[in-house]
Amino acid sequence: MNYKTIKILILVIPTLTIGVWEFVRHEYLLPYISMELGNWLAPMLVFLVSITLLLKLFGKMEELQKQLQQEQAAKAVLEEREAMAQELHDGIAQSLFLLSVKVDRMKNADNTENSALYASLRKTAQEINEYVRQAISSLRRPPRSPDLVWESSVRHLIGQFEVESGKTVELDWSIPEESLSTKEKVELYSSIREGLQNIRKHADADYVSIEGSAVPGGFRVLITDDGRGFTGQPLDQPDRFGLKIMRERAERLGWQMQLARKRDRTILSIEKKRG
Repeated sequence: MNYKTIKILILVIPTLTIGVWEFVRHEYLLPYISMELGNWLAPMLVFLVSITLLLKLFGKMEELQKQLQQEQAAKAVLEEREAMAQELHDGIAQSLFLLSVKVDRMKNADNTENSALYASLRKTAQEINEYVRQAISSLRRPPRSPDLVWESSVRHLIGQFEVESGKTVELDWSIPEESLSTKEKVELYSSIREGLQNIRKHADADYVSIEGSAVPGGFRVLITDDGRGFTGQPLDQPDRFGLKIMRERAERLGWQMQLARKRDRTILSIEKKRG
């Protein structure tokens, strides 16, 4: 039943109910029911029909409106991702290509200082270029449908990581799907994916776990590994682009993100609390 049909039924049913009641009353019940009693029974009959039929129709209309809002939110997310991918491609990616060309011209084998500077700049440019290309590819790949069971989406992501890294991930997930909006699902999925990519590229870990739990007014996600860890604060290091994007995403949504080292394990936490 579509939205238009529901609106027509809501408008027609009360009128049709009164029409049928008046016909039956005058044709069959007039000898048994007085005019005054019949006038009292008419609104009661409309009320009973409204309770039994119209409330169901209103509920169905609300479901359709909710689905429409979810589709609009998902479409907005996809359009935003495509715009970001296009901006990365047209701006940063092309600038990095020109930077690589200029860095290549700096190479001077007879000058030790310039050679070391060249090697450093070359490595940095390659790392940034690789990250931007991965970001563009990720943004242009449609995210898994938010209407799917959320835990299934997370398990699919973990399965990809296990195939690529050869490591097993321990998962403990209890965040109710209905507690996350469409945008939160997409952004949290991207954050978990980025966290797993960082582990695969930098941690050299044997143990990886993901824990998702509900907290009052929100959720908490912990991504833990027993890899080599880090020195200083990676979130402040200029070459940790993925972590910085994750932190900016968290701040934009009002989440809290922390990276800590406890008992030889690295813990990335993403948390939404009641404001």
